[in-house]
Amino acid sequence: MKPPARRPQAAVFSSLIAFFLALTGLTLIPATAYAANLTVNGGFESGTLSGWQCAAGSVSSTAHSGSFGLQSAPSGSDIGRCSQTISVRPSTAYSLSAWVNGSNVYLGVDGGASTWTTSSSWSQLTVPFTTSASATSVTIYLHGWYGLPAFGADDVVLDGPGGTADTTPPTTPGALTVGSPTSSSLQLNWSAASDANGIDHYDVVRGTEAPQSIGNVTSWTASGLNPTTTYSFKVRACDPSGNCSPYGASASGTTTTGPTNPGGSLPKHVLTGYWQNFNNGATVQKISDVPAAYDLIAVAFADADAARPGGITFNLDSAGLNGYTVAQFKSDIAAKKAAGKKVILSVGGERGTISVANATAASNFASTALTVLREYGFDGIDIDLENGVNAQYMGQALRSLQSQFGSGLIITMAPQTIDMQATTFEYFKLALAIKDILTIVNVQYYNSGAMNGCNGQVYSQGSVDFITAQACIMLQNGLRPDQVGLGLPASTRGAGSGYVSPTIVNNALDCLARGTNCGSFKPSTTWPTLRGAMTWSTNWDALNGNQFSNQVGAHVHALP
Repeated sequence: MKPPARRPQAAVFSSLIAFFLALTGLTLIPATAYAANLTVNGGFESGTLSGWQCAAGSVSSTAHSGSFGLQSAPSGSDIGRCSQTISVRPSTAYSLSAWVNGSNVYLGVDGGASTWTTSSSWSQLTVPFTTSASATSVTIYLHGWYGLPAFGADDVVLDGPGGTADTTPPTTPGALTVGSPTSSSLQLNWSAASDANGIDHYDVVRGTEAPQSIGNVTSWTASGLNPTTTYSFKVRACDPSGNCSPYGASASGTTTTGPTNPGGSLPKHVLTGYWQNFNNGATVQKISDVPAAYDLIAVAFADADAARPGGITFNLDSAGLNGYTVAQFKSDIAAKKAAGKKVILSVGGERGTISVANATAASNFASTALTVLREYGFDGIDIDLENGVNAQYMGQALRSLQSQFGSGLIITMAPQTIDMQATTFEYFKLALAIKDILTIVNVQYYNSGAMNGCNGQVYSQGSVDFITAQACIMLQNGLRPDQVGLGLPASTRGAGSGYVSPTIVNNALDCLARGTNCGSFKPSTTWPTLRGAMTWSTNWDALNGNQFSNQVGAHVHALP
């Protein structure tokens, strides 16, 4: 609709004011005129993505207004982000808005405010914000969420005064040194770069890998490295407007020697089974009932210590386990160990509430875990925190626990599939950070839907391709093959979705270790030292006739 015409009396009144000001020698200063829209191609009417940086976006004929709109398709490992960097003024109020439709659609400003909605029809999102005192540009973004359908966006508006574009890069950081080696880490130090608008972050490149943004610091530790290996690094500086300096001169360092098979005397190939310390309809077992095919038994689960944040305890559910006593439980653990098996304590699970997100919690976790492990005779600890981990502080906790327990401590992890899709995710960062003391990562390849594989293709769970394409993400991104296990449910009742027959599990093991029995996806190499398989749980396996332990166990132990 057009705005109504100006009333004649208003025009006359304005003329009178102007005449009066002219007589008095005063000047009428107009109010600040904001640009109608600071975004470039905010309505996508160019028919292209000009002005936008999009991971998985395209121009669509489905629009809120005009002829075109944005459509972006997230995947199992990508949120379908589209962004644009815009010059602004410091300490100034702006309003960002966009019309969107789809599931979990986000609108926001990097480092600042954001909002989101789920809507099957066009809905407007609005984000008011004020720039910082040093801001010369902001990056606005739209994105969806992992694995959800494509979303639409249109009529993106940033309302406020325009700024002067900053096109001058920072100076190049210098004097890079690489030192303080351990078996899995090297410390980098360099001299600060300078920029008129400040440094936003530094990018570090290791060898020929992609740059890693590490914030505005001049010291950083590269972790998750292999023992006795030389690595080279280079660093550049970037400012808030996205300008980056050239990379400085590279520098190299060599890690020290260290263990290649943490966790003591486990077999070359391992079958892991979770044992349930509760009755949920699966077969109730004592530890002594767990079949001998299982090399590693993970007792599920530890409890949170209400008195100490981050701390853990363990309480045997004697009533739920038909009167199984603590004395019998400890005796059965000792008997399994005497038979060459290992028994560890799992922390977390679907309903676990343990959080290690600061130094105090890390200290509490290590001290309480040590007490519980020694009391019951556990050989190690399993991290199964399905509500997320903090790589920094959980890494501190596990290193502290290992230093007190000894080098024989078994450390395993059971992340969900999504947690190991990229090395920037916290679980993957944790695995790489403690690689020198980490025993096995048994990813839960179930309850996960479709996910991107290491070859960039999307696979649905429940197939050889899904398992192998997921496992090779870890195998190609820093973990040793002996640290990688395949986690699958023991029966259809053991998980909400993702159950596969023992034959499919064995085919995936063969594909990864031998290059045989693959599906449509066959990795370019094999990993004969792949560690094995894991299942949830020994109890569900027992209810299913022990098919997993009988068939997969025998196959695991026959791997090369």
